[in-house]
Amino acid sequence: MLGDYPLKGRRASEIAAHIEQGVSSGRLAPGTALPPLRDLAAELGVNPNTVAAAYRLLRDRGVIETAGRKGSRILPRPALTPRDQIRIPVPAHARDLASGNPDPALLPDLAPALAAAAEAARAEPVLYGHPRLDPGLHELARGSFEADGLPGGPIAVASGALDAVERTLGAWLRPGDAVAVEDPGWGSLLDLLPAMGLRPVPVRLDDEGPLPDALAGALAEGARAVVVTSRAQNPTGAAVGVERAAELRAVLAEHPGVLLIEDDHGHGMVDQPYRPLVGAGPRHWAVVRSAAKAYGPDLRVAVMVGDEETVGRVSGRLRLGAGWVSHLLQRTVVELWRADAVPVASLAATYRARRDALLTELAARGIQAHGASGLNVWVPVPDETSALAALVQRGWVAAPGARYRIQSPPGLRFTVARLDPADATELANDLAAVLGTDGVDTRLV
Repeated sequence: MLGDYPLKGRRASEIAAHIEQGVSSGRLAPGTALPPLRDLAAELGVNPNTVAAAYRLLRDRGVIETAGRKGSRILPRPALTPRDQIRIPVPAHARDLASGNPDPALLPDLAPALAAAAEAARAEPVLYGHPRLDPGLHELARGSFEADGLPGGPIAVASGALDAVERTLGAWLRPGDAVAVEDPGWGSLLDLLPAMGLRPVPVRLDDEGPLPDALAGALAEGARAVVVTSRAQNPTGAAVGVERAAELRAVLAEHPGVLLIEDDHGHGMVDQPYRPLVGAGPRHWAVVRSAAKAYGPDLRVAVMVGDEETVGRVSGRLRLGAGWVSHLLQRTVVELWRADAVPVASLAATYRARRDALLTELAARGIQAHGASGLNVWVPVPDETSALAALVQRGWVAAPGARYRIQSPPGLRFTVARLDPADATELANDLAAVLGTDGVDTRLV
């Protein structure tokens, strides 16, 4: 069956594992139809219930999709093929605007903070049974969350924002559950959900974040969790404003049983005010803030605040696995935070100038792009493949929008963190030459 990849196995786990091997090796391509249950059972000489169990395992793992009588197919982008593999090689002559990294020149010198953390570890070694959250980090995080009007709640620490999101989803959801996510949205999150056996439900957005009617629709479809990026949304730069936050809170208030996760992606690097969505709506919630963008991606530390039961579940599961996040890293973040090693105002102003330079040049050429905050500018295009190839020839490498999209229109993401404003004119000229301005749909939704 399936051409040169005959399926094997006697048990459900063996059949599922063999199909997964075919997907990961590329011998079973996305979209490939799997045999009907009874046909495969007859071929393998097993009970149809065994094949049904194998398909159920694969569906829960995000490898296949099932549609009743229409059969089962390999997902267009299964969990075994992460979106970050959709990459464009950067030729020697080209400039990399695809990576999503902050500007290394704007990151702090870690040596003094690491030395202070090491000295603290020498004076008071962290041993088994030590409190898992550094008291200094707890104090700073508590002050930060309170300053932004968040409800009081316990605080936990995780190894980066995605780790915090994964642990929070895992605390409440089970394979097969649906999660409302922004579209376009964070590619790593869109990979994570099927890997956890969860089903993403796309929510359209504009420059002010998720559209209320789109969120309401996703919740009406049965989404059990919502993940929202409040500022510096990746890839579009959207930032939730006052009115939009009120509209989204009103939608969420109708669904008190949903899990709400807010990823404050822009914390520490943007100057737009944070507009929380938590409050009178969902009973279970978490707000996550990472050190990665302001202090460097290798500082795998994120703090989160949430309701008591959610944070309790996350902390309890962490104890059973990794145990805790390294106190050397936690104390390093504390030293950087206390010293104001990267003043938010100056960092935000620098990134804003680089974004605005490109947006202004594009607008002058009739190309309306998106980038209200953060490190990225999103440019809608009619065809990603041809636009990317033409830009590479002109010396620019952007990130293909396919990394970030579910149902939203095509686009390219440009990370402007290292784009000299003086180069924005050249990039805009090249984009205009590649795209033209006739018939380009500049909407996100």
